[in-house]
Amino acid sequence: MLELIKRNIHMNRWKSQVNTQVTLDDDFIVPDTMSDIAQVILDAGEVQLEPVKVQSEKLQVRGKLDFHVLYRKDEGGLQTLGGMLPFEETINVPGLEEKDYVSVTWQLEDLDVGIINSRKLSIKAIVTLEARVETLFDTEAAVELGSVQDDGEGAPQIEKQKSAVDVAAIALRRRDTFRMKEEITLSGSKPAIDRLLWTEMRLSGVTTRPMDGKIHIEGAVLVFVIYEGEGEGDVIQWVEESLPFAGDVEIQGAVEEMIPAISVRLIHRGIEEKPDYDGEMRELSVDAVMELDIRLYEEQRLELLTDLYATNRELELETREACFDQLLTRNTGRCKVTEKFALDGGPRVLQICHSTGTVKVDEVEAKGAQGAAPAAQGATPVMQGTAQADMLSLDGVLEVKILYLTDDDSQPVQSAVENLPFHYDAEVPGIRADSIWYLETGVEQLTAVMVGGDTVEVKAVLVLDMLVLQPVCQTVVSRAITGPLDRKKLQQMPGIVGYLVQEGDSLWKIARRFHTTVDNIMTTNNLASEEVRRGECLILVKEITRE
Repeated sequence: MLELIKRNIHMNRWKSQVNTQVTLDDDFIVPDTMSDIAQVILDAGEVQLEPVKVQSEKLQVRGKLDFHVLYRKDEGGLQTLGGMLPFEETINVPGLEEKDYVSVTWQLEDLDVGIINSRKLSIKAIVTLEARVETLFDTEAAVELGSVQDDGEGAPQIEKQKSAVDVAAIALRRRDTFRMKEEITLSGSKPAIDRLLWTEMRLSGVTTRPMDGKIHIEGAVLVFVIYEGEGEGDVIQWVEESLPFAGDVEIQGAVEEMIPAISVRLIHRGIEEKPDYDGEMRELSVDAVMELDIRLYEEQRLELLTDLYATNRELELETREACFDQLLTRNTGRCKVTEKFALDGGPRVLQICHSTGTVKVDEVEAKGAQGAAPAAQGATPVMQGTAQADMLSLDGVLEVKILYLTDDDSQPVQSAVENLPFHYDAEVPGIRADSIWYLETGVEQLTAVMVGGDTVEVKAVLVLDMLVLQPVCQTVVSRAITGPLDRKKLQQMPGIVGYLVQEGDSLWKIARRFHTTVDNIMTTNNLASEEVRRGECLILVKEITRE
């Protein structure tokens, strides 16, 4: 038996993705200590998930929806209340094993806060849970022959065929966190803080890149706060700041040349008022914790042994399929969204004081040579689709929320929500039906301005960060056993023959069939390369076995 030198490649295989929707519907009683509700101005929700439990092809997901409502009081002025709706969901995932890597992400598809009466709210929400299952495994492939020993009948004269394959092997797969703490000082024109009414925190322009022994992360945290000022009565104040950050997360084994697929999300949003040196509440303490879901790939070029034969032995080969991932593209695209829409009547708008945008992907479709079909939806999907024109096509909406001031003293603050559709095509040469892609979305820029009357113009730049992998399978030699040469069969073969190249032929196939070598054919026929064309005439000389 011939010795084969084999190489282990660490791979990350995407097994399945399951989406399910959770519908939440409950009534919420306004606490006795709070004022009656006249109008809901803003609402927001965030899902908190507990660690997921794996139970024999099922995922047990528990969590809660934390919601906050900013409302106008019956007697005037603003107030904020909050609560939570717990939920529990069982997700069936065929083929799930305990060793698999499971991640569950959420998307708040809809949050509807309605007034039943001045002391009771109706809270309705739809939460999409996306369970992604991956498994880490090693695939083994022969890359070279070991030392060939003389077995008493002379050393085997081995001809070998190799195939070059570029492989994107998983180098690192883990989660980690990055924390940013910052302080905001109110400008001199702003009154001190009497009471915080509303806080928002979002990420913007976040980029990550691997470096030696660490992941570098930078971007900005967007902070928006509504508060009541000291001695200002019911007059509201607001603060909006962009806090840039940059730092490193220590990751042992990371190398600068690795290819990243890293998602970043906020898992803790802390904003508190604090006194300045004079004891006045003129500072805000910002505490943001980001979770990094890290995949680092390493491109390797492998020369795989795909076939062997010997001119002085019989070789019995065992082969198998080895499957790898190849990198098709690592690309960051930007999509511009520009839209005008009218606010729904009501008082005259004096000023837009705040706007935010959330990207919601409805459909992702790979288009290539084999037809197309939509893939599953999700905020940060990992998907397989079908293909028809060498591009990844995305459709979705940018959900824009606008907070504005009016000239009506009875309802000075109002809000509006509008969904702006977008479409984006990313060119991905070679994309196929079984391609796998990772997609992260975000909002890089967003402006909302009044352009006359009650018309608002929104301009936004969306960031679409994608990594596309192509699974490929290659037949490789797994075992080679030598045996005595079949001399009778060899003697029945002609010593020299003329041969017309057929469709699908290669020099390797011809040499193997006629008991010669590629080098022998090229020398005999004065060929400059191994490429041959159909109908070409070759002189083939049988390789003579030395006794």
